[in-house]
Amino acid sequence: MDFMSLAMEQAVQAGEADEVPVGAVLVDPTGAVIASAGNQMRRLNDPTAHAEILVIRQAADILGSERLIACDLYVTLEPCTMCAGAIAHARIKRLYYGASDPKTGAVDSGVQFFDRPSCHHRPEVYGGIGEARSSKLLRDFFEMRRNNQKI
Repeated sequence: MDFMSLAMEQAVQAGEADEVPVGAVLVDPTGAVIASAGNQMRRLNDPTAHAEILVIRQAADILGSERLIACDLYVTLEPCTMCAGAIAHARIKRLYYGASDPKTGAVDSGVQFFDRPSCHHRPEVYGGIGEARSSKLLRDFFEMRRNNQKI
């Protein structure tokens, strides 16, 4: 199964709802999808309702544990500092992300959160998975926003 494509579907749905088009999917060690979501900050009036946070919350509830050990997270955009912190606290095993985010990304860009001595858990990180599609979706979204159009 192409988990990044599932995350992209969530990102597209978020964009159609006038949210920044970012999607995430969390997968258990058997390859089963536990949770999926797109950004919902506007809908929920919640600045923490990033796709990554939403799937971590859903999965922790479903699994009955704050530790998501051995789980993999697929997200269409490089996580920000808040999301990188949540990924570390959840002990996610592997992070796969699409587009880099030089402005607010915190994994391979910006603060490089997982490389800090104070970071207690570093997942395996694989960036650039489906990067072209993720980047195009984001570029198109913000261009339409600048032109006061809706996706």
